[in-house]
Amino acid sequence: MVQFEHYRSPLHRYTFSVKPVRQWVEKRCEGRVLNLFAGPTLLNVDEVRNDLDPVMPADYHLDALELLRSWSGQMFNTILLDPPYALRKSMELYKGNICSPFRQLKDEIPRCLSPDGIVITFGYHSIVMGAGRKFSLERIALFSHGGAIHDTIASIERFNP
Repeated sequence: MVQFEHYRSPLHRYTFSVKPVRQWVEKRCEGRVLNLFAGPTLLNVDEVRNDLDPVMPADYHLDALELLRSWSGQMFNTILLDPPYALRKSMELYKGNICSPFRQLKDEIPRCLSPDGIVITFGYHSIVMGAGRKFSLERIALFSHGGAIHDTIASIERFNP
């Protein structure tokens, strides 16, 4: 059964800088974490950080798809996906560099994720990885920002290869 949670929280361009969101994600990460779109906020988890922007504190400054395709290190227990939610946001946040095509990114994730690992995704959709990639939805959190601002949906899907 899918668990559902609802929170009120402010909206910020860097999702994890918002305290309720950061606390929620830190509590739910398991083991070794790959944060593909890290931004400036350092999480209190065992985190490998990637951000396309070279001024961000990150271990890698690669396109997320390039990082996944070239990864030959230890597998991860959790992969965080908090990409810009739309092309306009991608152009804003990454200084004109368009992020990887999202479907290709999702197709590469299982190669870097341990069996029984999780993907935590933030965006406008609740099912991201899907059963076709052998993921099952476990949890949805809705972060309401109030007014006419779109809610942020966080989902946790578990990899069952």
